[in-house]
This record gives sequence, structure tokens and C-alpha cells, in this order.
Amino acid sequence: MSIKLKANLNNPPISGLATAHLINGTVPVEIVWSKEETSLQFPDNRLLVCHSNNDVLRALARAAPDYKLYGETAIERTQIDHWLSFSLTCEDDISWALSFLDKSIAPVTYLVANKLTIADFALFNEMHSRYEFLAAKGIPQHVQRWYDLITAQPLIQKVLQSLPEDAKVKRSPQSSKEQTPAKTGERKQEGKFVDLPGAEMGKVVVRFPPEASGYLHIGHAKAALLNQYYALAFQGTLIMRFDDTNPAKETVEFENVILGDLEQLQIKPDVFTHTSNYFDLMLDYCVRLIKESKAYVDDTPPEQMKLEREQRVESANRSNSVEKNLSLWEEMVKGSEKGQKYCVRAKIDMSSPNGCMRDPTIYRCKNEPHPRTGTKYKVYPTYDFACPIVDAIENVTHTLRTTEYHDRDDQFYWFIDALKLRKPYIWSYSRLNMTNTVLSKRKLTWFVDSGLVDGWDDPRFPTVRGIIRRGMTVEGLKEFIIAQGSSKSVVFMNWDKIWAFNKKVIDPIAPRYTALEKEKRVIVNVAGAKVERIQVSVHPKDESLGKKTVLLGPRIYIDYVDAEALKEGENATFINWGNILIRKVNKDASGNITSVDAALNLENKDFKKTLKLTWLAVEDDPSAYPPTFCVYFDNIISKAVLGKDEDFKQFIGHKTRDEVPMLGDPELKKCKKGDIIQLQRRGFFKVDVAYAPPSGYTNVPSPIVLFSIPDGHTKDVPTSGLKVNAPDAKATKKASSPVSSSGQASELDSQISQQGDLVRDLKSKKAAKDQIDVAVKKLLALKADYKSATGKDWKPGQTSASSAPVPAASSSSANDAVSVNASIVKQGDLVRDLKGKKASKPEIDAAVKTLLELKAQYKTLTGQDWKPGTVPTTAAPSASAAPSVGVNDSVAQILSQITAQGDKVRELKSAKADKATVDAAVKTLLSLKADYKAATGSDWKPGTTAPAPAAAPVKVKQEKNPDPASVLTVNTLLNKIAQQGDKIRQLKSAKSEKSLVEAEVKLLLALKTDYKSLTGQEWKPGTVAPAPTTVNVIDLTGGDSGSDVGSVLSKIQAQGDKIRKLKSEKAAKNVIDPEVKTLLALKGEYKTLSGKDWTPDAKSEPAVVKKEASPVSMASPAKDELTQEINAQGEKVRAAKGNKAAKEVIDAEVAKLLALKAKYKEVTGTDFPVAGRGGGGGGGSAKKAPKEAQPKPAKPVKKEPAADASGAVKKQTRLGLEATKEDNLPDWYSQVITKGEMIEYYDVSGCYILRQWSFAIWKAIKTWFDAEITRMGVKECYFPIFVSKAVLEKEKTHIADFAPEVAWVTKSGDSDLAEPIAVRPTSETVMYPAYAKWVQSYRDLPIRLNQWNNVVRWEFKQPTPFLRTREFLWQEGHTAFADKEEAAKEVLDILDLYALVYTHLLAIPVVKGRKTEKEKFAGGDYTTTVEAFISASGRAIQGATSHHLGQNFSKMFEIVYEDPETQQKKYVYQNSWGITTRTIGVMIMVHADNQGLVLPPHVACIQAIVVPCGITVNTKDDERAQLLDACKALEKRLVGGGVRCEGDYRDNYSPGWKFNHWELKGVPLRLEVGPKDLKAQQLVAVRRDTVEKITIPLADVEKKIPALLETIHESMLNKAQEDMTSHTKKVTNWTDFCGFLEQKNILLAPFCGEISCEDKIKADSARGEEAEPGAPAMGAKSLCIPFDQPAPIAASDKCINPSCTNKPKFYTLFGRSY
Repeated sequence: MSIKLKANLNNPPISGLATAHLINGTVPVEIVWSKEETSLQFPDNRLLVCHSNNDVLRALARAAPDYKLYGETAIERTQIDHWLSFSLTCEDDISWALSFLDKSIAPVTYLVANKLTIADFALFNEMHSRYEFLAAKGIPQHVQRWYDLITAQPLIQKVLQSLPEDAKVKRSPQSSKEQTPAKTGERKQEGKFVDLPGAEMGKVVVRFPPEASGYLHIGHAKAALLNQYYALAFQGTLIMRFDDTNPAKETVEFENVILGDLEQLQIKPDVFTHTSNYFDLMLDYCVRLIKESKAYVDDTPPEQMKLEREQRVESANRSNSVEKNLSLWEEMVKGSEKGQKYCVRAKIDMSSPNGCMRDPTIYRCKNEPHPRTGTKYKVYPTYDFACPIVDAIENVTHTLRTTEYHDRDDQFYWFIDALKLRKPYIWSYSRLNMTNTVLSKRKLTWFVDSGLVDGWDDPRFPTVRGIIRRGMTVEGLKEFIIAQGSSKSVVFMNWDKIWAFNKKVIDPIAPRYTALEKEKRVIVNVAGAKVERIQVSVHPKDESLGKKTVLLGPRIYIDYVDAEALKEGENATFINWGNILIRKVNKDASGNITSVDAALNLENKDFKKTLKLTWLAVEDDPSAYPPTFCVYFDNIISKAVLGKDEDFKQFIGHKTRDEVPMLGDPELKKCKKGDIIQLQRRGFFKVDVAYAPPSGYTNVPSPIVLFSIPDGHTKDVPTSGLKVNAPDAKATKKASSPVSSSGQASELDSQISQQGDLVRDLKSKKAAKDQIDVAVKKLLALKADYKSATGKDWKPGQTSASSAPVPAASSSSANDAVSVNASIVKQGDLVRDLKGKKASKPEIDAAVKTLLELKAQYKTLTGQDWKPGTVPTTAAPSASAAPSVGVNDSVAQILSQITAQGDKVRELKSAKADKATVDAAVKTLLSLKADYKAATGSDWKPGTTAPAPAAAPVKVKQEKNPDPASVLTVNTLLNKIAQQGDKIRQLKSAKSEKSLVEAEVKLLLALKTDYKSLTGQEWKPGTVAPAPTTVNVIDLTGGDSGSDVGSVLSKIQAQGDKIRKLKSEKAAKNVIDPEVKTLLALKGEYKTLSGKDWTPDAKSEPAVVKKEASPVSMASPAKDELTQEINAQGEKVRAAKGNKAAKEVIDAEVAKLLALKAKYKEVTGTDFPVAGRGGGGGGGSAKKAPKEAQPKPAKPVKKEPAADASGAVKKQTRLGLEATKEDNLPDWYSQVITKGEMIEYYDVSGCYILRQWSFAIWKAIKTWFDAEITRMGVKECYFPIFVSKAVLEKEKTHIADFAPEVAWVTKSGDSDLAEPIAVRPTSETVMYPAYAKWVQSYRDLPIRLNQWNNVVRWEFKQPTPFLRTREFLWQEGHTAFADKEEAAKEVLDILDLYALVYTHLLAIPVVKGRKTEKEKFAGGDYTTTVEAFISASGRAIQGATSHHLGQNFSKMFEIVYEDPETQQKKYVYQNSWGITTRTIGVMIMVHADNQGLVLPPHVACIQAIVVPCGITVNTKDDERAQLLDACKALEKRLVGGGVRCEGDYRDNYSPGWKFNHWELKGVPLRLEVGPKDLKAQQLVAVRRDTVEKITIPLADVEKKIPALLETIHESMLNKAQEDMTSHTKKVTNWTDFCGFLEQKNILLAPFCGEISCEDKIKADSARGEEAEPGAPAMGAKSLCIPFDQPAPIAASDKCINPSCTNKPKFYTLFGRSY
């Protein structure tokens, strides 16, 4: 059997025919020519109608997969789909895309995969159909080369030569050129339609179930057309079902309306039904559910029921007996007074997270007549109950519903299962949402009832009848909806899109007529013209549409605006006549045009640069012109997209209908009602009312009413073909109109507020609807008046722009600047606070807008931009600087227009409008900004306000401004940054709420941003301000208060010590919290007394008036002496801490140091600089710096990029790393993981994107480990990510450590959840309730399950990719055993596997051991671990853990089994074990170097990369081909030998660039092959780990490359092992412990194992400075108790803690840790 291709003669699918010839050898294709639409008939009689050539290509390519025309891989198929879609977008004119195509095709022969595919065929088809047109415009070089290649294909030539004569005519150059414009009407743009799951040809049944309570709108049209599409596609059945379950809404009138709408849409259902046909059956089903206790009768009031369902509270009637329910049901069926209080609810699950499953109502009692059944029934089913039943009974196979019903799917299937009915398949698609309208029947009904529209068919309405009345064609509507497809993506479509589809339909068929503005027209006297009538085509491109009569004469009318554009001595083209020479434009005294004198110039045929005009000859009889009105419409809703909680009534568009009287073409009398025409240069119109001659009763003709049809463009229809400088009439009118008084705006604002209060009062009192509507209408009218008076919409709480007080330039302006400055600071705090609280975007935007306005006002007052910390000064305005009122009003008007246009642009972009629409809006915006610049002389900036009119110029003494970044300002800002940093550290140590910490962090970042804008430099720890100029500083603290301050400081210190002691003793949180509150209260008291925040170095000072030292005195010997003393004292403090001296001794030394620093500040006027321990300033004597501050040897200065001729630095590509591992570990690590393509940063802090290069490593680990545990008998499973609060908190000990890190879900949409739901930090509490169900007998044991998943731990510590993230991937195994020994054995078996993951896969040595009691897993008996070491930071890191949980969790979750011997219940023994993506971070830290990643061969995604070398410009093509073939053969051999090998054959990069690239990505081996290597039959292998080059014969690569990879692995492991061994120190005394710890070592020390002792070790070993920038200071913690002890514990050994008296039990590994 063959495929039958029926090809259309008018539009032959050239490349589709070529594909048919290509596959004919294996898949026979019979080609038949016809005038019908192209189609394919398959051997099984399936018929595919092909709307485009692409449909033919796709179908044939899929029918013959062996030819690989549709690609071989998913990537290739995606690329082919891209080009197919691209070809469809080029149907009108492909010329715009030629440059893009030229760039794409330049480096390749074919579009995809460097071979011929249907992508080439598709694009060729589009180019071939309009080749002559494109050739005239010019085809780029590479496109022409590619086109010639495809044309030369034998298949294409064969098709072109074998075309029938009729088809050849259609493809001829002239013909195809003429056909091109109309082609868009023929070609359908079809969206993606997903195949229905389980659909079979001829068996699909779908349904369209509207409620007959209104007219169909465009959303219903999509549903109806979508169902019809699938019914036709599968040759199935379409059921038209009226959902008449609500008798109050159903009417026969609306049923007829809907049937009429469907008929208009050309939808012909196969079956017509009503839900009411099955009322009796549904009554039986309801009784059945009641009898089976699956439903109950309830009288809970609606509001209470809604509240109970939200809070998951069961109804009091839920437990009613079946008998009681049936009794109450009978009352409902009777419709009695008692029965009307009840409803029937399904008994599903009130605790379900899905609100639709919380006992929904299925029947309600309504004593109302039904349009079809009358008063037969008193109870009616809900739609949710009726829908699944009727779908099942009517054999619907696929229920198509919008995505908003997705939550009801479970409910739908519950009814199906409960009633044991046949189950349809639910398929969701996106609801059609349109901008600037409403699609809710309730809201549309409100418009109709309020009289704001003419009815349901009003042209402004989104109803089917409304848009058709406005001018939408059924074909255009169908094409628009079909173009949307069945996608689930919810988007708001702009109306321009649908009208653009419509234009393609009407443009080729709409006859052209003329109409001029009736009130504004000018007579043109044409010399040489005679009165005559001529016949012209009504459509310039289709003569078949007929002719129209045009009157010529010596006097003609043109539009006034066209007359303004005329230029004397130039030709103008009068459409349908020819060129006419303009001799003179006559004007009156006021400059208005009165007439135009012209002469015929018909011999001149040059129409290219002439003004094109529409015109009408002056008729002798005025009645020859039919009275004509053009009606223009605007949107009923003024806002593009309404927010969920926004009231649509607040955004109702006013003046949305505008009627313009016109002078109509006499030919318009022939138009009939419903005709679609084009008024030339005005647009498309639909005849709503046709012309009728004068009535015998009134003697008045009926005017022609034309409704304007949008064409999808936002630009106005141009009035002429040339740009002119004539003044804009509207602008002139606006400019001349007086500005609204401030009193009027204020009065309107007051009236609006009062009317708003009245409306709210009426609503709260539940007044009658008509009364509320009247009040609302009045409110809307007032808002409209306000907008017309002020030029902007009214908003709550705003003050009228015109009524706002205008600051005058007076002597008090400085005070005004001070107050504005204070307002800016206050508003800035408010903005930061809102951002910290994650307020809604509109709220933040409003606050930011106010802030910008204040800054603009500040600039107006002071003449300079506001900057943080600036002291307000006033600028001296010149005498001419006071702008006039008129100018200010003009500027204000332009500013208002800029704001409105900016909002419009943002709305268009958010609605994803088409590019042309957005570009037009942007162009208008730029034009307005240019007007602003012309008016003010400065560029427009966000927040700019109009300059205030000055009362009179005031002379102000001009003084030179201080430098913007004054010393005082910088110091103030630095102090704020320091204080904010202290505050954040305190919050973190107190484990405050995340939102509180984040808010403070954002404030800190804002302060740092202010610092950068002030100084031009990034803030860094230890930054100090430059020396200040002479400033008098007065301390106003009184003498008495000084003693009070001292007292408070003492209390703060004592309270701080108390809190630290409590924390070190691990006191309970409820004990620590009150003490922290006391401390905060003391700090608040300190701030009240001293006027500044408390800092650790705060002290009491007497009141003094001092003059700080001048810059000259900064080089004084006293300062140098103080610097040396401070440095020496600092050394003493550090030595005391290092030797663990008594606290009193350390405190005394610290007090001396603080006193010296205070004295330094008195002498120099600045704080002592911490960074570098230097004195700063100029002229200080040299001194010896502390050891840690010694400068490193100078590095070679990097050569700056060369500048070009213009002085600009040339852009350079930075491929390699710019930081080193030794000097800047954090930056180095960040660059390695980003430039090595491991990680992409994400906009949620602590969460990262794992790119394929890193995920491949995780996949290798997963594959290896999964195979190993599968051999052990472990099975795979998956448990939910969400954990209920009750379950999570069951094990208090377990949750204690996780509590601060648990992320909670508290909302569903805008509703609060009844109970927070945790996102799993680990899965014990999720899995073990299930284990309790599954384990009943010893035969059910052991359970050994593992799952690969993600977990979330919302840590406050500094996030680091891989090492410390808030979400990470891991594997977690959970097992349960009857025997403890068996469980204990598994713990160690798993630990051995984890060790192998590090040594065998990652080449990282680890220490296996057991965690101390302090560090073990919360809730477990003991924890075993593998610990790795990172020498670059001197820190260890936990690699993986295997826990023995004992019976702790089984007792908590009642996981018990019956002992077979004793028949007693016993608790199981459990283990849990896991390894995370942290392993990848460890691998990077251990192996990577300053050139980039170094990947261990066992986990490298690519183990060897083949790089061809030695290709130069002199290399011959055959040599090049030979070399590439050899490289590919080598690659193939290695892949066959089990090596993960790829070749880099990119010809746009040099070999050197490729070497660097693959070194950066860490590929273990680089294989270089050049022409010389090829001759010698060898290659050069370069090791990434050592950069060693090895020559290997090509004959031995299968053996030597795998062996070399193993050598590399061993070498990397040995190197890491040596590094770890050299940094592992065995110590027995505290001095060595601290010393080696500071030298970045891990320590083996004797330890007693006590938790309190471990806390002491950690606290005492913490150093006083940061471990690294941004990381908290830390002491040594226990890492593990190694299984391999370095030595037995001797009798003389003591615990490493010098203050501990306990006997040590074992050597423990200590160190700083991630």
C-alpha cells in the first residue's frame, strides 16, 4: 500500500513533492494533482489535510525515518522545528530575514546537522515561491550559495520539470509575484495541537457544554473550535450539550442565541443534548452515594461552610446516619421549607490539601421552575457532579477543560470511581485571556444592565456577536483561535493580534472607497480639468471585485490636513486620477487655508516621492453625497491586565465611542449592511447601517454608519505620504486652552473622596443594586472629570498636581532643602523596609516613585543631585532662571504624557505585544522625551518634575560646593555599615527569623551601594575614610549623663557575658531569649543617653568641645608613637588569647588597647585603621608590621588592554581565571565553577543551576553507587517533598537541629493554609509512618529503600555553591531490620561504599570514623562518616554519613513486628545514610588549579578530547579532510574501547583557544593530532593534571589511553593523599593544637568525648579575626573519631582541653570545617 499525496495546482508543495520522490524507493508515494487543498491519505485510510508545505514535509519524514530527514537526535529535531516555524513567519515577505539567514548559513552547507533535511526543503519552498521579488531586492552571498545548492538537487530539478502546466503557470515569475500578497489569506497559521492521549481514529467523542445564560464570547469560541478541531482530526463525534443545571440562569432565548453563534462560527455538532435529560439518573446516583455513606445532607450556612472548608473543619452533619440523611433528602426532593435549607455534600476528604476535595456540594434545593422541565424537580445537581456523570453516560472519550479546572480533576475522577462509571480522559488547555476587557458573564451582564453598552452585540464587547458586528470575520476568528493551538501556557493576548489575523482575510477582498472630513475640507481648483465620469476598479489588486464610478471635475474637495501638506510648485498624486501640479495655496489673514490652485500634470508618471491624496469632486447636487458617520471604538476596560483583587469598575473606559461626520463617496450608497470596505487612507470599516433614500414620512435619508475595524497596528493611519512641518491642530488647541485651576482639581478630589465613601457605605449596608449602580456611575463621572482637568487618573490618597504647593526660590529655600533631605532619608528607609518585608511590587513601586520625586525636588532647590550624607546647600538661580508659568505648564504637560506613554510601553511589553506595536509606542515615547529636552534644555530622567515658577529672582551668595564625597559623609556611612554588620551578626547568632535577617542584609547592601556611589569604590572590610579637613565637633553629652552611660555600658558588658555563658552551656532557647531581650533593652537605653548605637568599643566620655587636628598635624611624632603602641598592645592581646590566658588578663589587655585607640582618635580625629595595622596618613615613620600583615612579593603588573584610536579600551575575551587559589580562594572558586560551566547563579539566594558538566559528575556517582546498593538488595522509591507539621515535630530531638533550617509553605494562592507544611529537610518523618503500615510481620523485614531526590535546608550561613546550599540533590537510604547486628553491618558496608565514591571515583582520600556525641545525627544511636580535607582553606568537610538510628524512630512511629518465637511485639532497628552534591564541591576544591578544573577520569563527562592541529591557510583541502577524518576515526576507536571521547572540530576557534577551553573545563586528556603526527602515525597526549606531553602510536591507543587514564587517577589520588597527610598533625598539648590549627591543619588529639568539653575546645580555639572575607570566625570542631587510631591512649595522656580533668578515651580528628 502507498501514501497518496493530493497536491494543489494553485499552490504546489515543491519541496514536499521532492521529499515524496526521495522516499519513494522504500515508502511508495502516489502523487495526484487537484484544485483541492493539499492532503495526504495513508494506507490505513487516515486523511491529513495539509495547510502548509511543512505539514507535508513532517508527515513524509516521519513515514520514512530511515532517511533521517527529521534529524537523528532531539537537538537536531528541535533545530529543524525552529527552521520550519521560521519559514512560516516569512510567508508575507522573507526579505527581512535574509540577513539573519545569511549569518546562520555562512559557516555551514545545510541548515541542520550539515546534511539535507526538511528544514532546507521548507525554507527553499518559501524562497522559491518569491525568488524574483527577492532577487530584485538583493540576495546575500551565502543565502544565494545555499539556494543554488538546493536548486541543483536532482530531486528538486525533477519536481520542477515534472510540474503540470497549470502548476507551472502558478509558479511563473510574474504570476507568483502577483500571488504573493494574497498568499497570506491562503496559508493558515496553525498553533501546536497536542495529540490526545489514547485517541483512536473514528472513536473520539468530545463535547462543548456551555451554560445558556448569556452570549458566547471569544473564550467560548476557542473552546468550541478546539473541540471541533479534535473531532474532525480524529473523525470523531462532537456533542453540543447545554449545561442547564441552574434553573435561575437558563433561558431558551440564550439557547437560541448560542446555536446561532455556533452557526456563525461554522461549527456543526453531531449531537445536541441537555444535562437535564439525565436528571432522573442523577437523582438515583445521589441516593446511591447517600446509602453508601459517600454523601450526606448538610444545613451549614454558606459562609460558614466556606470558612470550614478553608480551615479543614468537618461539618457537624458529616457523621449523620444514613437514615437521617435519606429523611432530609426527601424533604429536599419535596422542596419543603425545611428542605430548602439543606444541600447534599460528597463525603470525600476534609483534610485534603486540594480544596475541591473537601466535601463539595453536589445537590441543592431550588424551588424554581426550569425552562425545560418546569416544576417537576425541586433539587438540581451542581455542574461538578453532573459533568462527570453525563460525560460518562454520553461516552465522551476526552473531556477538554481549561487549566483553571485542573484542581477539580481529582474530584471529577472521584465521582467516576464512586459511581463505577466509565472514565473519560481529561485534557487541559489554556483559557483565552484578552487584554483591556472582561470575559466573565457576570461582569459582561453588569455592563449591559448598567447601560454602558448597547447590548450583548455591542462592538466593544468580546462576545462573538460583538466582534463580528465590529468587523471580525468568521474566518479571521477561526484562524486566530486555531493559531493558539491547545497549549497550556496561560497568556494575555493583545487585541492587535486577533485584528491582524482579520486584516489578512479582509484586505484582499475589501473594496476601496473615499470619505473626507465633513467640517474640515478645502476646495482645489484644477485648471484644465473637465467634468467627466470614469470607471476604476474597487480593488487595485483584484479587478474581479468590480468597478466603481469616479467623477472628475475642475473643483474637488480634499481634507484640510492634506492641504497643509501641499507644497507650491510640486506634484501631488490624486488617487485614481494622476499627478496634479500645485500652483498656489491660498490663505486668509489668520493663516488658514481657503483654497488651492492646481493644474493637471497627468503626463508625469513619477509617483515615487509625491504626496498621495484622497479626494472627491464637487457635485452639483449636494444630496449626491450620502450622509456618512465613521464610528471609532475604544476598549471598555482602560487597564490592559486587571489584578486578581482589582475591581473592574474602577477601570471602566469612558468615551469609548466616537462618531465623526464625513463627506461620503456617492458610491457608498451601493453598500449593504454587513459589507466590509476600506476608506482609503482611513482604514477598514464595516457597514452597520446602510444608506436608505429619504423616507416618505420624514423626507430625510438614512445615513451610512460605518464601524471602524482595527487592523492590528497601533500607529495612526498616515494622512499623507510625506513628513511635513504643519502645526498639529490638536496640540495647538491644547496649548491654547487654559490650564485647569488648582481649585477645580482640589474640589473634584474632595467630591470623589466623598462619593467613594458614599459607595462604600451603601455596599456595607447592602443597599439595593440599582441604588449602588447610580452612586458608582456618579463616582466614575467625577473621576472622568478629574482626568480631563488634571490630565491623569485619580488615585486614592494623591494630591492634585495642580494644587500641590510650589516651592519658591526664597531665602528660606535652604530650610526647604533640609526638610526635603529629611523626607528623602525617611522615604529611603521606608523603601528598604518594604523590600525587606517582601511587600507587593505595586506598593514598592509607589514608594520608589515618591522617593524619586523628592530627589527631583531636592535638585530643583539645591541645584545638585541628592547623595547619601550630603548637607543641603542652595544653588543661586540667575535672574533669567525663573521659568514662566506658561513654560512650566507646557513642561508639566509633556512630563504627564511621558509618564502615560511609559506606562503604555511597559503594559505592551508585559502583554508580550508584537514588535511593531512596541516599537511604535517606544518611538512615540522618544519623541516626547525629545520635546521635553527642547523645552527644558536637559534630558528627561525618571522622577523628573516640572520646575516651579519663581516669585522673583533672589540673589544668593555663591560659594564653592564641598567635594561630594566629603570626609564627614564617608565616615558617617562607614560607621553605619559597621553598625549594620554588627547588627546582622547579632541576629544570626541569636538565630532570628529569616525574614528579619534578610531585611537587615538588604539594608546593609543598600548602604554599601551608597558608599560606592559616593566614593566610586567597592566597600571592603577595614576601609577607612581619608583624613578630614578642620571641623569643629561638639559633644553635647552632659557630665552626669556620662556616668549614666558608663553604668549602662557596664551592664551591657555583664549581660553579654551572661548570654555567651548560657550559649556555651547549651541552655534552652526559652532561657536565652529573655536575656537577649534584656541586652537589647540596655543597648536601647545606651542609644537614648548617648545618641548613638552601641558598638563593642563604646565607652563613656566627658563633654568636651574639641578641634580636631588639621591635616598638617597628621604627620606628628605623637601619632607615630601611638601607632607603635597600639600595634604592640594588639600583639599582646593576640598572644594572650593564643596562650589561653585567664579572662581577666585578656580583658585588662583589651581595655588598654581600647584606651590607646581612643587616644589615637583624639590626636588624629579618625579611628585607628585596622587593615594593615598601619598608621595611615602621610609622613609617618616606618615601622615593622605584624606578621599576618606582611606584604606579599609584588606580582608582575598586568598589561592593560590597548586603547584604540578613540581612546576607548578594546573589548577582550577573558577565557581564563583572573583569581588564584592561593590569594583569593572565594573568587577563584566562583570563577572555576562558572567559567568551567559547572554552575549558573540563580535569583534565589543559596540555590544554583547545575549545568550538564557538573550534573554529569553527579550522574556518574549515582550510576556507580546505585549499581552497588542494588547488588546489596536495596530498592528504589520516592516519597513526597512536603511534610506535615505534626509529623515533622513528632521526633523533638530529631527536629531540634533542623528547626532553624526548615522552609515552610504557609499560603495557597492568597489563602493561608490551615497548617504550615514543611519542605523536607530530610525524609525520616515522611517515610517512617509508611514503614509502620508496611511492617506487620518479621517476614516483611528487612525493608531496604533508597531515593534520589532534593531537600531544602534554609541555612543562614554564607551559601557556597555545592558546599553549602539551601537546596541540594542527594541520595538517602532508609532501612529497617529485625536484627541489630545485621543493621550495624549495613552501616559499615554503606560507609565503605561512600569511601570508594571518593577514592575510586573522585580520587580524594578520606578518613573513616565515627561522629562524637555532639556531632552525631539528631535522634540516632551513632553516626559514621567519611571526612575529606581541603588544604587551600585548611578546612575539613563531611563527605557522607551512615547512621544507625537504633530503635529511636521505630518507637516514635510504632514500626513493630511480631517475633516468630516469642510472639511479642518488637521494635525494628533502623539505618539511614546519604551522600550529596557537596561531593562535587569537594572535588573542585581538592583538584582544581589556577588554570581551571581538573576532573578525575572516572567521573569526567569527557575523558579525552581530540583536537586537530596544524591546519593553516596553506593546508590543502584534501589534507584538511584527511586530518579530520583521521581524528574522527580515532574518536570512534576510543569510544569503542570504552573511553568517553569527543572531538573538537570547530573551525572558528584556534587550537590554542581550544587547549585553554578544555583545560579550564578539566578534561583529563587532550589528544593532539596534526599532519605531521598523521604521517608518523602517532598522537600527542597531554595530561591535564601534570601538563605532561606523551607521544603514543596510533596503533596502541585502545590500550594505552585507558591505561593512561588509570595512571592519572592514581596520580591525582596520591597527590591528594600526600597533601592530606602533610596537613594532618598529631598533637597532645594545647599550644601545638592552636598553632597547627592556625597553619591550616587538621589535628589528631586525645579527647574525653564529653559534649561540654568539645564546646570549650571550639570556643577557645576560635581566632579573633575572620577566617576569610565574608566567612564567620570559627574554632576547631570534632570531625570524627577515626577507625584507624594513630596510637593507643597511654595512661599519661590527657584530654587536649587543658581545663579538662577527664581521662581521654580516643584520638579524635579536630579541625575547622565547612
